[in-house]
Amino acid sequence: MISLSIVLYNTSKEDIHNILNSLKLVKSAFKLYIIDNSLNDSLKTNFDGYYNIIYIHNPSNPGFGASHNIALKKAIENRIDYHFVINPDVYFKEDVITKMVDYANNNGNIGMMMPQILNLDGTLQNLPKLLPSPFSLLLRKFKRPNFVYKEFINKYELRNIDKRLIYNTPILSGCFTLFRVEYLKEIGIYDDRFFMYFEDWDLSRRMNMRYKTIYYPEVSVYHGYESGANKNRRLFKIFVNSAKLYFDKWGWFFDKDRSKLNKSTLNQFK
Repeated sequence: MISLSIVLYNTSKEDIHNILNSLKLVKSAFKLYIIDNSLNDSLKTNFDGYYNIIYIHNPSNPGFGASHNIALKKAIENRIDYHFVINPDVYFKEDVITKMVDYANNNGNIGMMMPQILNLDGTLQNLPKLLPSPFSLLLRKFKRPNFVYKEFINKYELRNIDKRLIYNTPILSGCFTLFRVEYLKEIGIYDDRFFMYFEDWDLSRRMNMRYKTIYYPEVSVYHGYESGANKNRRLFKIFVNSAKLYFDKWGWFFDKDRSKLNKSTLNQFK
């Protein structure tokens, strides 16, 4: 059994149209939860006539993770095998859902998976990562000095790894994620103290400490990456607050598991 969740907030009809058309390619049976955080429920009409879509209006807008948790709790309660968390600005051109589930079924100990993520022009988004330190975030933000940044970013974002390679990495992006619900029940769902940003890193890290978190480039989805925190003062403030929460939780400069997990990740490629 498979379930999916998508969180909306004043989402464009074009994005909704694209993801619904993509889901028509999926051969496996699934139930889709639409969590709409918009102030009114005007987007509801986009889902009329779909028997497998459950629309939930959620105008309190508690954040990305807390909103997806509504569906994740139902997945756990209903003993669903796999649940997908999907951004509304994602679309795909083949049945990535069934292929990812098949791979997880045939390869044990996988708790979480992410496909290859492409920009709308088909270029690659470098989303699998090592665990960050505060220094990592500063270097990614300022990109200086250049000779330090280039060496750092290639290692931190695993940019020099063969793009066709399937591997285990502690940080997977939350824009398109498969969860094995049995393991999710064990390690916990999203920490809803994160309004936005870092909630996926936190959950990915918790899963990686016990189970495999797999980057699976055999299939691809397109994602309209906007990097909002670099353009919007309000989003940047949310980003900073979430970063503080993440490092308060896991450790700032003294994080014994960070080095251990990053080293284990890099050892795969030797």
